[in-house]
Amino acid sequence: MTPRQDPIDTEAATAALPAPQPLLERPGARPAGPRRFLRDVAPPYLSNGAIGLVFTASGPIAVTLAVGAAGGLTQEQLASWVFGILFSGGAATLAMSLLYRQPLGFAWSIPGTVLLGPSLQHLSFPEVVGTFFTAGLLILALGATGVIRRIMAMIPMPIVMAMVAAVFLRFGTDIVSSTQANPAVAAPMVGAFLLLTAVPALGKFLPPVLGTLLAGCLAVAASGQFVAGMPGPLLAAPVFTPPEFTWASQLELVVPLALTVLFVQNGQGIAVLRTAGHRPPVNVFAMVSGAFSMLNACFGAVSACVTGPTNALLTSSGVKERQYTAAVTYGCLALACAALAPTLTRLMLSTPREFVLVLGGIAMLRALQQAFVTAFSTTFTMGALATFVVTISGLDLFNIHAAFWGLVIGYAVSRLLEPAHHAKL
Repeated sequence: MTPRQDPIDTEAATAALPAPQPLLERPGARPAGPRRFLRDVAPPYLSNGAIGLVFTASGPIAVTLAVGAAGGLTQEQLASWVFGILFSGGAATLAMSLLYRQPLGFAWSIPGTVLLGPSLQHLSFPEVVGTFFTAGLLILALGATGVIRRIMAMIPMPIVMAMVAAVFLRFGTDIVSSTQANPAVAAPMVGAFLLLTAVPALGKFLPPVLGTLLAGCLAVAASGQFVAGMPGPLLAAPVFTPPEFTWASQLELVVPLALTVLFVQNGQGIAVLRTAGHRPPVNVFAMVSGAFSMLNACFGAVSACVTGPTNALLTSSGVKERQYTAAVTYGCLALACAALAPTLTRLMLSTPREFVLVLGGIAMLRALQQAFVTAFSTTFTMGALATFVVTISGLDLFNIHAAFWGLVIGYAVSRLLEPAHHAKL
């Protein structure tokens, strides 16, 4: 006879199995309503949200305009692109941050924008717009399978943060180079940050990064370096560019755009948020990025994504449970700026380049410090070093950003040289 199975043992064995994770990560707390938001919001979070918007709507906008102008886009197409990326970033940030009560900041893919530069020299803009639609659909489909979360779970956090450190390093070095190039603007900003950080009583009254912004504005005005551009339209007038789907454009751009969003951009954002103590919904991130990428394509704009630098700014200070209010502030400001996209673009491009670089660099210092500490202080340090070196080298294979290859090569090196560390996972 077959021995009777003990039901208690069966229940114990079933209980010991890990519970399967749902495809769509559920919020860990009730969504934030107006009363909760008003109770949690405070000047430091408003400051972080505003700084995040200033950072996003300055240097990255300049990159977008430069790539688009070099590709022969019209003024109307450029304005529509800027409207699309600000609108989708603000809407996605607002909805996700209130739903999950976490600072979940969305923007657009700067590496994706940069890789479009060469393509716009030999592809028509409708062909490029066609790749935006297809890449968004691919990102959404991969997120729906759940494979992105499994891949991200395989890569140790020190290796991911080494990639983040390499990407963020430029923000730190920009402070030094900008101070040398334009001391009249940069030196007061650095001095204000050091003073407000060194004297906690002053820093409590005026957050250091906000003080840096105010000092920079005063320095720009006093030095006469604000140069107003040519007048133009006040409000955005988005236009729809009918897409064209050709094999040449699809094979050239779709996969690089999708990988850049899922592993370079979203990977940075996920790592930054986890380091700040949050639990970002990886699969939902991918699906929302894909959906809003297709929305962006309607305006002739590049793919949407979670962004590392913006989330680093949104989580740079304050209590973890209240940092979502910084993201809500950022989202509301982004929606307002989307409507005023032409005006905002002219305003930001009228300020000295060093003002934007120093402001962004100072705001990113804490995130850069934490990235290095996480990457090199415990285990997987050889894999982290390989990731850092490859990422900072600018390696470009198959039109895919170096940060992706940094993760791939760093993980491979770690598996080869640090098997004992992986055995403990």
